[in-house]
Amino acid sequence: MSLETLKELYEVVLDRRRNPVEGSYTCKLFKNGLNEILKKIGEEAVELIIAGKTRDHEQIVYEAADLLYHMITLLVYEEIGLEEVLGELERRRGKRHDH
Repeated sequence: MSLETLKELYEVVLDRRRNPVEGSYTCKLFKNGLNEILKKIGEEAVELIIAGKTRDHEQIVYEAADLLYHMITLLVYEEIGLEEVLGELERRRGKRHDH
């Protein structure tokens, strides 16, 4: 996934928030609220852990994509820009960690 793809996904989710579409899964998440979004993030995180534990490459990719989507949904719900998260990653990259 390129950074552009991630930004496009964010924009699609943001558009669903601003302009609900009948039958959209994303719109259903927004309608059901924060607890539903958080529940889905938890489920997807667990599924990714299981896929990682079994070392199933295709399943890891699939579940990682699901988790990224649901994380972006939370960011949009909380009105947090993708740039804020990317900025935090850049800030951390500038730090040295000697472990």
